[in-house]
Amino acid sequence: MEGTIHILSLSLLLILSLAQAGRLTNPKCAKFHQDNNKDSTTLQVLHVNSPCSPLKQQQKYTSWVDNVLQMQSKDTNRLQFLASLVAGRSFVPIGSGRQILQTPSYIVKAKIGTPPQTLMVALDNSNDFSWFPCSGCVGCSSTVFASAKSTTFNNVSCERAVCSLVPKRDCDAGTCTFNLTYGNSNIGGGLSVDTFALSADPVPQFNFGCIRKATGSSAPPQGLLALGRGSLSFMSQADSLYKSTFSYCLPSYKSPNFSGTLRLGPNGQPLRIKTTPLLRNPRRSSFYYVNLVGVKVGKAIVKIPPSALAFNPNTGAGTIIDSGTVFTRLVEAAYTAVRNEFRRRMGRNTTVTSLGGFDTCYTVPITIPTITLMFAGMNVTLPQDNFLIRSSSSTTTCLAMAASPADPVNSVLNVIASWQQQNHRILFDVPNSRVGVAREACS
Repeated sequence: MEGTIHILSLSLLLILSLAQAGRLTNPKCAKFHQDNNKDSTTLQVLHVNSPCSPLKQQQKYTSWVDNVLQMQSKDTNRLQFLASLVAGRSFVPIGSGRQILQTPSYIVKAKIGTPPQTLMVALDNSNDFSWFPCSGCVGCSSTVFASAKSTTFNNVSCERAVCSLVPKRDCDAGTCTFNLTYGNSNIGGGLSVDTFALSADPVPQFNFGCIRKATGSSAPPQGLLALGRGSLSFMSQADSLYKSTFSYCLPSYKSPNFSGTLRLGPNGQPLRIKTTPLLRNPRRSSFYYVNLVGVKVGKAIVKIPPSALAFNPNTGAGTIIDSGTVFTRLVEAAYTAVRNEFRRRMGRNTTVTSLGGFDTCYTVPITIPTITLMFAGMNVTLPQDNFLIRSSSSTTTCLAMAASPADPVNSVLNVIASWQQQNHRILFDVPNSRVGVAREACS
């Protein structure tokens, strides 16, 4: 509804795993599991590993070190997924692995069909194609969308123009179908339409993938909601409601019981906010590109080769804002320069250690310099919690950044990730071609 502020409450909980029983006994989880959103434009979003999340799995990673290594490993696979999103190569199969390829950081309660059915779906702002498990799916979780019970559900024929937008599409008895790879999972199904809603405003004739067969363990069990820039994404299909504009504030990873907000539509967005131009790269048209022009450590502007930060539509090079990656990755030359300046500030006599993929860690007290990301038209000085990992059980402190992988595609891509975004309002204003960043205490 135009003129309405559409707000979705987010809950980013501790990444460290908690007891499974906490979901059932924790009174703070009750609000999420109650169906109290019938007449509201507000719904909750949980971190997928929240103690309140119905999708949380028992984990064998219990120590701080194991959890950091697990997150870093998943980020490596996330970047392999980002590498596949080059024009003409969407959803290209990646090498097998045990970790989740696309790491879904948040889940949202969505309603599909008539009458509405609830699913807890993962959000991804670097994906364009939404898909959900449907009844009869072989290999899916026990919670699926019962398409036969919806009076507004329909399959989409191959002749429809929208079928041409589906990745890895095919045609089966006149119905638009697809088979795609998602991490170590293979998922297949048909393109379908039905009523879909995140808030009080339904989106009729929403195009999505109805999964009928799945193998592997990478796919989010109750589906994925795509918030990318392509024609099939939720924001594009709901453009008449939300004008291709949204923002979010991600709570601190240390705040298990506080929520941030995801706002849909231009109304209610912050008026006082620094902005930088939003760029479009035809090689990776789903992504939200910005122009990172430099990095400061303390007051010193780090000497980074211009080519390491340059936006290049021919190669896909540049910088993106991504909610699915946890730790920021910089092109090798850029990361090495930033890391070396950070180490220099620690002093020559300070011993540097490593932890998994993080190569700048300290086990003694250190004096922390500021880190400022310099974008075209705005500077963002990060709080320490946004660029450091600190152990709660020891004195270990690590720089929460790493170099981009050395593969031909990702080696030219800088990714500003969710760890660096926490407690900031991040605005994606596609009509006005801008991305905004403002400090906001949402923890």
